[in-house]
Formats: sequence, structure tokens, C-alpha cells
Amino acid sequence: MPPAKKSSFLTDKKVAILVNPRSAKERWRKDSKARTYIHRAFGGRIHDKALTKAEMIETARRLSLENDVIIVLGGDGTMADAMQGIFNAGRQNDVVLGIIPFGSGNALSRSLQLSKTLKQAVRSIRSGTPRAVDVIDVGGRIANFVSVGATGLVTYRTAHSKVPGLLGHLLASRTIFTQPRYPMEISLWDGRDDAGRAFERKDLRLKVFDVIINKTNHFGYSWLIAPKAKIDDGYLDVTIFDIRAMTYVWYFPLIYLGVYQKFLKHYKVRRIVLKGDGLFAQYNGEAIEKRDEIEMKVIHKAIRVIRPGAGVMAL
Repeated sequence: MPPAKKSSFLTDKKVAILVNPRSAKERWRKDSKARTYIHRAFGGRIHDKALTKAEMIETARRLSLENDVIIVLGGDGTMADAMQGIFNAGRQNDVVLGIIPFGSGNALSRSLQLSKTLKQAVRSIRSGTPRAVDVIDVGGRIANFVSVGATGLVTYRTAHSKVPGLLGHLLASRTIFTQPRYPMEISLWDGRDDAGRAFERKDLRLKVFDVIINKTNHFGYSWLIAPKAKIDDGYLDVTIFDIRAMTYVWYFPLIYLGVYQKFLKHYKVRRIVLKGDGLFAQYNGEAIEKRDEIEMKVIHKAIRVIRPGAGVMAL
């Protein structure tokens, strides 16, 4: 007698599907087979009309009041907007997030070991189980990765560029390699260093090219920026690039692969404050307005996401 088929977590759950129609060069609009497949896989209404960030957050907030599961198709910015909407509704302990990578940058999905293949991602959701993950609170904004310094400046320039996509990003990057380091005061709370030494508070005064604060291992475009980050360990993963621009350029292939980071200052902390004169920052690939002080803290086990089960893509 064959074994009983394992029921899906989605059984008897009220499910909504939230799509960013602009992700990955409007892939959703162009791919009719994908639209049909998603509808057949999950049923229910597909919400794909939100075009601005504010609209996406509000749609996620409204859907979280009416549903048990929100399945999101998009990139890192879309996932963060969906999380923000769930938090704004106060439903982070009730609503489960399903993720289908559909963007140019899919850092969160990579850290969750989700497949970029549509059918495999759907299979992971249908056979997976919810697990709580951490998020970063950056001034009330929900994030999975943040950077302050050179990559924040690139994100700011990309956002104001008329050239879209990867090309616009590369064009915006061309001047940072002569960028002087930023004088920063960095305060770290309730953490430990790479040698395992615990501290209540540590204050650093450095000239910094970039500071990376992550819960995910990656930035977009498969960049392994934070190889020691863990999505659910209760800590912010902080890597400080206190190096010159030309050093960054010279070693960039190793930085991209996550190798050079072992030579840099690295900490696990629950809270961080950075101070400087006009700091550029980005979160989830989106620019934050220039400011002189940026504070972040970890929210441990903040929200549940569906992660692959054994036999699909086990963690």
C-alpha cells in the first residue's frame, strides 16, 4: 500500500498572491504561461496592480488582514514591501509569507535556498513548512540587507538614473572607485567579534569605504557580500570595509565571491548606530535619503516564511 501523500501547509488556508508587475523588466506582463501556471497552482485572486512602493505596502497590509498566507512574486524590494505591509497591519505573528523569486536581485530567496525556477519555487511552497526568520529594523523600515557608504551612493545614483537595470547600476558605479573614505563613528551593542569575544558596547572611529549590515548572504546579482550572515541567528551581520577605493577595485572579484571579507572587521550585534556627515545608504536595493545618523536593530524571528522541505531543496 503506497504511503499517504503528505498534505500541504496551504491546505485549508486562505491564500493571496501579490505580484510586482514591474519586476525583472515586467516579466509578469510578458510571460502569459507563468501567469496561468501561478493561477492553477494556488487559485485565488492575483493582485498585480500595485505600481509604486507605497501601493505595494498598502496592498500587502490589506491582504494580511484578510488572509493566512501571502505568496509574493518579485525581487528583494517587493519582498521587503510585503513584509512592511504585514508589520504595518500588526499581523507578523499570524500571516505566513511565501516567496517566488521574480526579480533582478533575489538575495532573500538565495539565503532561503529557494530555486529561481518557477515550477521548483512553487513546489517548494506547496511542500515546505513555515519557519521564523529575522529582519532588520532600519528606522521603522523592514530590511533584509543594508549598506552605508559606497554601495549606498551607487544605489542613490541608480535611482536617479535614466538608464534602467544592470546597465544603469554599472554606470552609476563607475565613479565610486575614486570615492574617498567616509569618516564614521560606529557604535555596536550586545555583540561579539570574530574571535568570539562578547561585548555590551563597542565604539569605533574609522574611515570607511562601505559598511554592510545583513541578514542575507547576498546582494542582488548573486553577489556573496556577507558569507557569515544567518537568516535566523538573532544578530545583525556587520562587515566593515575600512579600505581604500583602489583596494576595493583590485580585490573586487574576491569581494564578489565572499573571500576577501575574512580579512575585514566583522561583528555580530543586535544593534548598530552609524554617524557621519551626509551618509548614503540603501536597504533591499533601494536608496535611503542622505542623513547624518542611521540606526539599525535586529528583530529576532520576526516573520514566518515558507522554506523548502526535505526532498525539495533541504536546508
